[in-house]
Amino acid sequence: MSLLRTEGLTKHFGGVAAVEDFALAVEEGEILGLIGPNGSGKTTALNMLSGFLAPDRGRVWLAEEEVTGVKPVGLARRGLLRMFQTTRVFPRISAFDNLLTAGLARGLREAEAERRAAALLEELTLAHVMYLDAGQLSGGQRKLLEFGMCFIEPPRVALLDEPFAAVHPVMRETMARFIRRRNEQRHTFLVVSHDMPIVVEMCHRTACMNAGRLIAVGPTREVLQDRRVIEAYLGSGSHA
Repeated sequence: MSLLRTEGLTKHFGGVAAVEDFALAVEEGEILGLIGPNGSGKTTALNMLSGFLAPDRGRVWLAEEEVTGVKPVGLARRGLLRMFQTTRVFPRISAFDNLLTAGLARGLREAEAERRAAALLEELTLAHVMYLDAGQLSGGQRKLLEFGMCFIEPPRVALLDEPFAAVHPVMRETMARFIRRRNEQRHTFLVVSHDMPIVVEMCHRTACMNAGRLIAVGPTREVLQDRRVIEAYLGSGSHA
């Protein structure tokens, strides 16, 4: 079943089409990659899916409910959560309290939020820094912390915008392992990434955008071998 689906999603900025006629379905329990060269419209598409940007036209469904125009808080309550390329944590409170705050905001009782926070800190290899202010953590540690905040009450769909960018390889593998474990429990992901080895290893299917449009959707290795995708990244003369 398609857990997240769009039809004709379009956004213009002035006379420029950032996203045009974006139609994509994310199936329940899959990891779907979203790739494309810089400026292809990936983040704009994610902004519309997550309610941070209203589409000029088009529709969005979460399961059977149309959620076009629903604000981020409303989408979060329905189980659609977004992680940004620039990490968003509370820098002046501890890593543990960041997770506790996220849990309470999602409606957990304090004791349950504390239990889940402790387990996530252990799984994400952050237990040794749990009482440090989040602003004192490295960039990779803050990214791991944001994963924990997103999953303290597991979402129905997680939208991840470049989660592996500029992260130490050890922490990148921790993130990838975390995603794989959650996916084994049937959690659903849409992952925007330029890290092609991880996309190939992790994503069941991949969609590629170029100049605001989807140009290929299918099994990841097939998409990466698609002539249109190669040309989008390397230029139209790359096949010669």
